[in-house]
Amino acid sequence: MTEHPIYQKAASFIRQFYSENHLSEADCEDRLLEIAKSIREHGTYEHTSDELLYGAKLAWRNSNRCIGRLFWNSLNVFDRRDAVTEEEVKEALLEHIEYATNGGKIRSTVTIFKPSQKTHDPVRIYNHQLIRYAGYKQEDGSITGDPHSVDMTEFCIALGWQGRGTPFDILPLVIQVGQNDPYLFDIPDRYIKEVQITHPDNQLFNELDLRWYAVPIISEMKLEIGGVEYPASPFNGWYMETEIAARNFADESRYNMLRPVAEAFNLNTQLHSTMWKDRAVLELCTAVMHSFKQAGASIVDHHSASQQFELFEQKEKAEGREVTGDWTWLIPPVSPASTHIFHQQYDNTWKSPNFFYQKSMLNNQVPEKLTCPFTGANS
Repeated sequence: MTEHPIYQKAASFIRQFYSENHLSEADCEDRLLEIAKSIREHGTYEHTSDELLYGAKLAWRNSNRCIGRLFWNSLNVFDRRDAVTEEEVKEALLEHIEYATNGGKIRSTVTIFKPSQKTHDPVRIYNHQLIRYAGYKQEDGSITGDPHSVDMTEFCIALGWQGRGTPFDILPLVIQVGQNDPYLFDIPDRYIKEVQITHPDNQLFNELDLRWYAVPIISEMKLEIGGVEYPASPFNGWYMETEIAARNFADESRYNMLRPVAEAFNLNTQLHSTMWKDRAVLELCTAVMHSFKQAGASIVDHHSASQQFELFEQKEKAEGREVTGDWTWLIPPVSPASTHIFHQQYDNTWKSPNFFYQKSMLNNQVPEKLTCPFTGANS
């Protein structure tokens, strides 16, 4: 039994759980005997509520691509392993959105549904994020809305959904319970907090009529704790301003807004040497920070986030734990050399528990554009 792959992962996690929570070694060994018996008889085991809670927190602490790990121990965990119908899953997802949004004072939250079974996944979510804008491909090849969402938008339309066709239509949620057909439903407007993106000093910028949703809730990754996989476990932190400004709005493969922003500020876009792209990105960052604060929505700037990560590193060192990290994701996309992270090296080994990528429900492939857990960065 000690050679069983699930037991090995279970034993590693359980010992860590008991050690870090200063629990009895004797109780730990008794728990491992229970788990071994369950694996012999059923091929798996079931986490207690406390194990699930701590395992989800450790998954955040171990997330190599997340700069916001200082707050890992404040994660709110909703155990919804009891949800077995479409309506129960729908209710749990709406509860997550409402609780996490919290009127703008965002709470880091994860909702965990039933773990994987041998023959099928009890619950899967098709959406990349619970809240996401649609992308409509036009006849001339252009896209209205978010290009990242074109495939999901076309899938929803095939299921009977009709959007308004604007650049900022909220997609419906699509879930699958067991081997049932996909189940689609709209998110009521009252659950969604959107922020109108305005600039404090430029009216032409404001006429671009930009907006973004307040809470990034990643929903296509799986949570793995001690050898048990939870394929539906949506989770969120809060945005760092560059994720919206320098990626979602600025990337050519997304909303591609650098040139319109530069024109609003009357920047010379004829030569790269005028640094118009850099200046446009900074104005987008300024607008996003200004707008979220005006709307009372939680957000962090990339300099503060980097300082928070440095404090996380110090606390982990004090606990005798090495911080793993993916340097290419931890550095912010704006002014990275101004942060301490740029000048550090990190071991990119992925620890368990963690959030992992899994095959998409849309195309049965692992997503090519990978995402930072808890913020949706680089998505």
